[in-house]
Amino acid sequence: MLSPSIPNVLTIAGSDSGGGAGIQADLKAISARGAFGLSVITALTAQNTCGVTGVEVVSSAFVKAQLDAVFDDIDVAAIKTGMLANAEIVATVVDVLRAFPAIPLVVDPVMVATSGDLLLHEQAVDAVRSSLIPLATVITPNIPETATLLGWSVEKVTNDPEAAAQALCKQGARAVLLKGGHGEGDTSTDLLYMRGQSLALQAPRIGTTNTHGTGCTLASALAAELAHGRDLSSAVTEAKEYITAAINAADQLHVGRGHGPVNHFYQLWQSKQQ
Repeated sequence: MLSPSIPNVLTIAGSDSGGGAGIQADLKAISARGAFGLSVITALTAQNTCGVTGVEVVSSAFVKAQLDAVFDDIDVAAIKTGMLANAEIVATVVDVLRAFPAIPLVVDPVMVATSGDLLLHEQAVDAVRSSLIPLATVITPNIPETATLLGWSVEKVTNDPEAAAQALCKQGARAVLLKGGHGEGDTSTDLLYMRGQSLALQAPRIGTTNTHGTGCTLASALAAELAHGRDLSSAVTEAKEYITAAINAADQLHVGRGHGPVNHFYQLWQSKQQ
């Protein structure tokens, strides 16, 4: 009997030399969720757990060359976008992805790194809002990103996340997973809003500073779950459970002096230690 095929998941994002976020986190999460990771790199960052010290943006022409190379040869079951750097790259990605409307697309509207460094040029925010988000199966903004996309205050989003998710859908998003990691309290609540229905996903807030790359990891895990054929609510639930466990195991790692990464392979490494 043939074993089930392993789906291919494409991530379009920036590289993190510290290994905790961006393309590196994406590929780890995709692999951990049982899929094969493909990558298109939009930017190189000189980065560690303490911050970003440099960014080299890839030309939009070479981003297109990478995309064409992937789609000319490989069957892609799901796509995730992360750091897209500037409006030209956003336009290039949108032009290519319009040809593949049947492939699930997870858009993580990455704007600012955990350290506070800007990862998306301000003029590109409009391009993400107007052209990329309407193509997405689901978008996965955190609270500050939601505030930027809507022109709201962070406080307004925090006080009424469901209204914020509804507003994003009115702007063209088909579904929104509004992440609650930037909130306060003992519980971290993510809100999935789609087709007028909402689902709250709660998990205990974990006391660790090792949260670098959580957004990238969650979005990539979600893309992998969609590639396996799960419906959106089931895929989000699986991805939420995975990122919670990866954060819970983050302190097993000793990577850098700042905000360290989550433990993407906690299941594999635990089994190796037994």
